[in-house]
Amino acid sequence: MDIKYTINDLDEIADLLLEKSNSRILLFHGEMGVGKTTLIKTLVSKLGSSDEVQSPTYSLVNEYKTKDASIYHFDLYRVNDSEELYNFGFEEYLFENHWVFIEWPEIASEFLTDGVTEIHLELEENNSRKINIINT
Repeated sequence: MDIKYTINDLDEIADLLLEKSNSRILLFHGEMGVGKTTLIKTLVSKLGSSDEVQSPTYSLVNEYKTKDASIYHFDLYRVNDSEELYNFGFEEYLFENHWVFIEWPEIASEFLTDGVTEIHLELEENNSRKINIINT
């Protein structure tokens, strides 16, 4: 499902994404600057957290709290290999029943086989975006 949107449509896109996702593990693919973190900020808010969302580029993971659950936001851009993820205990986050949002998930592919929702973002003309949602 390909959908074009602008920054003004983020609330509707986040609602659609939460409705269409078959998983609490969401993988965000796209070039730098395409709006992955911006979309995640909207999703975190939609899930009921008032925490400030920032990209965890240097901390690897940020945790946001809702009334009922935690949301773990990973940015794997600076991870060099899957061994770093093993050392960090990355796989433990995947086995809990919390939301897990992962930017730059390619390095973690061995952990993420089935039961995830992949979100592919592309920059289009006039600063619009295209989103493709795939449940595996």
